[in-house]
Amino acid sequence: MPGLIAIVGRPNVGKSALFNRIVGRRIAIVHDEAGVTRDRVSAEAEWRGRPFTLVDTGGIGLERGEKTDDLMTRETVGQVDVAIEAADAIIFVVDVQEGIVPLDREVAFRLREAGRPVIVAVNKVDTAKAEPGVDEFTALGFDEIFPIAAIHGRHIEPLVKAAFGKLPADAPDALSDDSGEAANPFSNICIVGRPNVGKSSIVNALTKSERVIVSDIPGTTRDAVDVPFEVETDGVRQKYTLIDTAGVRKKRRVDNTIEFFSVKRTESAIERSDIVVLVIDAEAGVTMQDKKIADKITEEKKACILVVNKWDLVADAVTEARKEQIAERKEKKRRRDGEAPPEATLAEFGGWVQEKMFFLSYAPVIFTSAKSGFHLDRLLESIRYVGAQLRQRISTALLNRTLRDILEKHPAPTEGNARLKFYYATQTDDAPPTILMFVNRKDLFTRDYARYIEKSLRKSFGFEGCPLIIAAKPRPKKVESIRRAGDKAKKKKPARKAPFGKKPAPKKGGKGKERPSRGKRGVGRKK
Repeated sequence: MPGLIAIVGRPNVGKSALFNRIVGRRIAIVHDEAGVTRDRVSAEAEWRGRPFTLVDTGGIGLERGEKTDDLMTRETVGQVDVAIEAADAIIFVVDVQEGIVPLDREVAFRLREAGRPVIVAVNKVDTAKAEPGVDEFTALGFDEIFPIAAIHGRHIEPLVKAAFGKLPADAPDALSDDSGEAANPFSNICIVGRPNVGKSSIVNALTKSERVIVSDIPGTTRDAVDVPFEVETDGVRQKYTLIDTAGVRKKRRVDNTIEFFSVKRTESAIERSDIVVLVIDAEAGVTMQDKKIADKITEEKKACILVVNKWDLVADAVTEARKEQIAERKEKKRRRDGEAPPEATLAEFGGWVQEKMFFLSYAPVIFTSAKSGFHLDRLLESIRYVGAQLRQRISTALLNRTLRDILEKHPAPTEGNARLKFYYATQTDDAPPTILMFVNRKDLFTRDYARYIEKSLRKSFGFEGCPLIIAAKPRPKKVESIRRAGDKAKKKKPARKAPFGKKPAPKKGGKGKERPSRGKRGVGRKK
C-alpha cells in the first residue's frame, strides 16, 4: 500500500468535505449532522504523479475516561484509533468558527501519544477576515498550521504538499506492479443487500478483522467502504477490493437525507464494481426489496453471486415456541411479500431462491454464515470462478460452429415468406460477455429466440454468474449488394467457347434448324 494519510478530528468540523476535495470525487457523505461518518473510508489519491492512500474517519466524540452506552460512538472512536495507528501522516481538522473546544484538546492528546507527524488544518476560513482566528490553534502544540476552506477548495494545495512531505520516502508505488502477483482485472467486489442481512459481518469475516462496524441496528453502514483484500491460491496472490455498502430500504421508508445519500452511494458502488454479491437473509427469504436490488444489478449488467446468509439460524434445531414464532413471521411475510421460504435442504432452498430470482438465474447461490464462517471458502471460490468466466473469450470460428449446431436444432423464426438468416457471429467484448450476430433482418430476431440462443451458449461455454448479451445487427448494405451481385454472376451461364483451331458451331433457330446466312446485300438473294 502506498503512503497513508489519515484525516481526524472531532465531529462536524469538515473532515469528509476535505476528504472529497483532495480525492476529487464525492465519496464520503457530507452533512450538517454530526457523526455521519462512522467507518474508515479510504481512497487512492495522487500528488504530482505519486499515489497515496487517503482515509476519512468518524469524529472523536469521547473525552479521556468518558463512558457511553452509545454503541456507535464507541465503535467510531475504535475505528479512528485504528486509522491513527496505521497512518504515516495525519491531518488534524479543526473549526475556526468555534475555536478550540475540549474535544480538540482530546484529539491533540491522542495524536501526540501516537507519535505520528501531524499537520493542523483550520477549516472554514472562507475569507481573509477569518484568518486572524487561525493563530489561536497554536495552543494545540503543533508547528504546521494551514488555514483552508474545504467546501470552496481554498488553500488545499499547500496542505496536501505538506502532508505528502511527511510520508516515508520508501513508500511503495501503487502504480507499479513489480510484486510478481497475478494481475486481476476484475477486482472490485460489491456487497449489497437490505439492511441488517449481514453485509458488514461478511466483510469482516473474509478479511478476518473488525474493518467495518457491525451491530444489530439497521443502517449502521452509511458510506460505501472500500476494503483492500488479498487471497492466496496455489501460491498465487490476487488482490481484491471489497466494497461494503449501506442497506437499501424501500423508497417510501427513506426518511432523511443521510439515508438518501447512502442509497446513492450504494448504487454508485454497484456501477463501479466488477462482481456484485447480493446478500439475502435466510430467515426472511426473498423479499420484494431483494428483487428490486437485483433489478438494479441486471440493469447495470453486472456479474452476480447470490449469498443466503445466516443459514445457521435456519439449519439449527429450534424449540416448539421458536417454531411458532417463525410460523407467525412467515405468515406476515406471506401476506406482505407473497410467499415465505420453504423448510428445505440446501439444494431445495437454492432452487427456490433461483426460481424467485429467475432474472438472475445465471447467478450461483452460496449458503453462508458470517458468524460461524460456514461456506465462506466457497464464496471466495465463487468469486474467483466468476472472475474467470468474465475473462473468457470465445474464438469466432468456435463460436460459429457452435451456433450452426444450435440453429440446426431449432430453426430461425419466419414472418410470412421472410426467414431470419444468420451470416456469422463474433464476441466483441467481455465484462459483460457480448456476442454480436450479423443477420439479414434485425426485426426477425425476436427476444424469445435470443433467449434460446443465450441458454444454448451457456450450456456450451458456461458464463456462470455473468450476464450474456446477444445483439443482432443487419449486414451492411454495401456488403449485401456485393453478395447479391456475386450470386447473380454465379447464376448467369458463361458464353460457349470453341476449341482451338475450330469454328464455333452455328446458332440454331427456334425449331432447332440451321439458319441460313444472309450474306452481303444483293448476293445470294433471289430476285
